[in-house]
Amino acid sequence: MKDMLELMDRWTAAEVRGDPDLLDELLDKQFVGVGPLGFVVTRAQWLERFRNGLDNRAFAVAEPQVYDHGAAAVVVGVLDQQTTWQGQDNSGRFRITLVGVKVAAGWRLASVHIGPLQVPPRPGSPDAG
Repeated sequence: MKDMLELMDRWTAAEVRGDPDLLDELLDKQFVGVGPLGFVVTRAQWLERFRNGLDNRAFAVAEPQVYDHGAAAVVVGVLDQQTTWQGQDNSGRFRITLVGVKVAAGWRLASVHIGPLQVPPRPGSPDAG
């Protein structure tokens, strides 16, 4: 779905530029974010991250898969980031899920969930379940 991929591209551009004003336009009023360690942040907290020490030197979503649900869409991909938080390196590759919603003004980002990216266990291994 082209609209959701364009929203994702605008969002990643705002993140790498550290642009809370553009993010303010892109995030839905009821936005919720989940960070890579499971912490939940409000829309206001997400917008404040750059003032509190977040620096994204590179930030891109690879392998996006879009799931269209009409007035909502989900993108699952791989986030590749070069990031520091208050001077500490937080760079890495993560699994990312973006949820977009269609509102009167167009598409907005309702949720971002960033989590660990792990290789699935090999079939027959004890971890395969």
